[in-house]
Amino acid sequence: MSPLQERGGGAAPPLSRKDIRRIFYALMMGGFLSAVNQTIVASALPTIGRELDDFQNLSWVIIAYLLSSTVVAPLYGKLSDIHGRRVMMLVALGLFIAGSALSAVASSMAVLIAGRVLQGIGGGGITPMVQTTVADMVAPRERGRYQAYMGTAWIAAGVVGPVLGGVIADKWHWSWIFWLNVPLGLCAAWLSSTAMKRLPPQGRSHRLDIIGASLMILAAVALLLVLTSGGTRVPWISSTILVLLLLSIVFTLGFSWWLHRVDEPFLPLGVLANPVMRVGTTATSCALGVMTGFMIYMPLYYQVVHKLSATQSGLALVPVIVLTTPGSMLSGRAMMHLPHYKISPTIGMTLATIAVAALACWPEMQLGWVIFITGVIGLGVGSVFPIATVSIQNAVERRDVGTATGAMNFFRALASALVVAIMGAILLAGLGVTPERGGIGVELTVTQAGASGVAVGQVFRYVFVAALAVSIIGLVAVILLEERPLHGPAA
Repeated sequence: MSPLQERGGGAAPPLSRKDIRRIFYALMMGGFLSAVNQTIVASALPTIGRELDDFQNLSWVIIAYLLSSTVVAPLYGKLSDIHGRRVMMLVALGLFIAGSALSAVASSMAVLIAGRVLQGIGGGGITPMVQTTVADMVAPRERGRYQAYMGTAWIAAGVVGPVLGGVIADKWHWSWIFWLNVPLGLCAAWLSSTAMKRLPPQGRSHRLDIIGASLMILAAVALLLVLTSGGTRVPWISSTILVLLLLSIVFTLGFSWWLHRVDEPFLPLGVLANPVMRVGTTATSCALGVMTGFMIYMPLYYQVVHKLSATQSGLALVPVIVLTTPGSMLSGRAMMHLPHYKISPTIGMTLATIAVAALACWPEMQLGWVIFITGVIGLGVGSVFPIATVSIQNAVERRDVGTATGAMNFFRALASALVVAIMGAILLAGLGVTPERGGIGVELTVTQAGASGVAVGQVFRYVFVAALAVSIIGLVAVILLEERPLHGPAA
């Protein structure tokens, strides 16, 4: 059953089905906590801004978590290959709990942002630890099913997070959004600590490439600051953006140069050169980029094009979020039983691409058709995630599974941020807006434009065209992904 057995390594006793389920439930709880904290704060932002009397820096409550959680993903992957999955999962949960407590007691925006940074450093390690631990427990051919089940935690977080955050902000104090994480996080840590003791030992005597990790993190932070600030907080053509972009390029070149000079680089060259790693990461990055872009901009589209309320817009968004789960589960089942397991994501991304193309051609179609089409998009992109993750883990050496999984999460987070930034820039450009420093954001701009009679539906056409281009790239990547035999029999 376990990958360790099937490859003939180690003397650890096999994991029983009961052991796997116990570990898996603990992982799902940790994964849910990490995912829900990316969405639960959004609904409470206006309340937080009023209470702390600081609206100017309010967006950093979201950006701080995004930045910190993105840049630490590959670091956790590498450290888990050195120190083991259980240790790093407990470290991630500990930092997440500490960041939540600091955010809850914050009396100023600066303290709240610092708490969100610490929370993101912990939360950013939970996702790669979950995926890597599943890889340790389950053979690749069966792994897609578990990856799909894990997706339900993220889907539930996407649906529950905004609603729960709004209710807490309205009925209680916003700090309870963060206090709630403390007992849940402690419970997840206790379950993980107890259950993960049964895992085969993973620690190895590696050296951590501190210089390479630092260069990679600095390059990523500079690029993410460009993507999250350009066009909203500062103009795209400004000295701030140009300096940050130049720094990102310099650090990236330095990181590339360092990779070829150090004996044991932070990201092994064999992992980066692996064609399955490159193509699989491209496929899952494009799928996530399309998904994230629609989750962010479709509520605006519903409000200004179809005149829905904020609540109705949220309900209309449910299909694109929820239907990713059956898409993932279909792919997971295909991996278990079909030798040509790529058939599921190939069909799924084809349907998603056709659906995005329909929106680009008819951006003002009837509301019912729009909801149906976005559901097809969710179903299609969901089929890519388990296939890409398992294919990458199956293609690299066992000692590099954690590193490869962390790197995949890192690159697809960067890619999705890039897609969202491009779609936002197209939207603002279509409205003829160039925000000045500290100017109005995308949401207010679109709402004002709709009220003034601008044909926002036609502006959204170009946003959908950008999503179509990303979807086509993702479909091509799925087609080009090498279909290597998966280890282990299906149960």
